[in-house]
Amino acid sequence: MIRNKTRHRLVAYSLVLPFVAIFTLVFAYPVIEVIRLSFTNAPLIGAGDWVGWDNYIRLFSDRLFYISVKNNGYFVLLTVVPTTVIALLIALAVNRLSGRVQALALVLFFTPYVLPVSVVTQIWAWMLDFQFGILQPLFTAITGKPVPVFRNPHWVMPAVAVVTIWWTNGFNVLLFLAGLRNIPGELYEAAALDGATRGQLFRRVTWPLLWPVTALVLTLQLILQLKLFDQVYLLSEGGPFNSSYVLLLMVYREAFQLNHGGYAAAISLVVFLLIVVVSVLQYQLLRIGGGRK
Repeated sequence: MIRNKTRHRLVAYSLVLPFVAIFTLVFAYPVIEVIRLSFTNAPLIGAGDWVGWDNYIRLFSDRLFYISVKNNGYFVLLTVVPTTVIALLIALAVNRLSGRVQALALVLFFTPYVLPVSVVTQIWAWMLDFQFGILQPLFTAITGKPVPVFRNPHWVMPAVAVVTIWWTNGFNVLLFLAGLRNIPGELYEAAALDGATRGQLFRRVTWPLLWPVTALVLTLQLILQLKLFDQVYLLSEGGPFNSSYVLLLMVYREAFQLNHGGYAAAISLVVFLLIVVVSVLQYQLLRIGGGRK
């Protein structure tokens, strides 16, 4: 009996230890190192002197930090809820299809998601090009003249939001489709026998049972959009006039362009804590809202 317990423990340790080792190497140690660096004036590579809370005092008195937070918040408003609503509508439409038509629709909507961000931004930079962009006639019809989208402070963030929604929405569509297919068909049949309309079926059956998936999509989108970097860096580089300057672009600039490793670590830690707090708070609020349905 004792030998069996010992053997079971050894097997359990052998299964757990690889995960613990990898977790420590790729997550725990980097986090501890970032925390340590954030209290120094170290360059990106090399040692530095201990400066205490100076980096954080400097950060919270930096006007560019608050501009970045505002731009990140604006981008979240432009993307999180709209992309969730669009993905839900697409999933509801695709779910009504069947066979090869449904498979073709899934391929069309999911293909952008598998493209590298460099390809995605190149496609949209060409389509929105000031001189030759095929979408410029649309802006001419709206504003009366062509618009340099990624060089205009009023258009740059909405344009990046459209690119991001087009690029990432395929994954959300798959999540919603999985949720829709998990709803038992008997519920719809019973509601139809009771005389429920399509609107009532959605409000009383589909939406409540799809709420956990919706909460997941909203939380994942919030985390993803708060980590915005690639699209902005490749399309606008934070301009014009810092109108698309975001937190991770600030980290990149301080670390890799100005060689301020300690200050960049402080910004990274603040961004990490911001994402954790906001995403956990949002998820809890969504969970409470789902419990009332």
